[in-house]
Amino acid sequence: MMMFLYILALLLGLIVVLALAAPKKYDVSRKIVVNSPLGDTYQYLLLIKNQDDWSPWKTRDPNMTQEQSGTDGTVGFINRWEGNKDVGMGEQELISFTENKSIESELRFLKPWKSVSIGYFLVNEIEPNKTEVVWGFRGENKVPMNIMMLFYNMDKAVGKDFELGLSNLKAQLEKRS
Repeated sequence: MMMFLYILALLLGLIVVLALAAPKKYDVSRKIVVNSPLGDTYQYLLLIKNQDDWSPWKTRDPNMTQEQSGTDGTVGFINRWEGNKDVGMGEQELISFTENKSIESELRFLKPWKSVSIGYFLVNEIEPNKTEVVWGFRGENKVPMNIMMLFYNMDKAVGKDFELGLSNLKAQLEKRS
């Protein structure tokens, strides 16, 4: 019986140490320069519905269902989606923006697992017709889920999607200019 208690205490201690050592926050982003004026780029990104034209997740499930509420481009606009196992189910709510600087959305993932992140765009004028776009998301890893982040590289997993999406975005914006 004592051996069992020692093993149990050791396992609990290991879990506590891993939880303390594991990352508590994440921030994954990628950037690209597009040949499009700052104002045009910002206005295009502000409309969440435009993501249908460049999002890498939209191509993974063209039959994904979506439902919107509110006025796109305004705080409180919500886009809900439900799709196959590649896109899951969730909603994106526009929560803040600073004209020609940044846009933030709360991403609430419901399936395949529940989590909440902040998605963001940062835009910066490089030249009159060149704009740097940073696309990313950040959030917190709650205990005990943060232990999984010791074995899962979020940057590697999501970074590829951001790179593909930004490449698609560049093509869309440059086609419009």
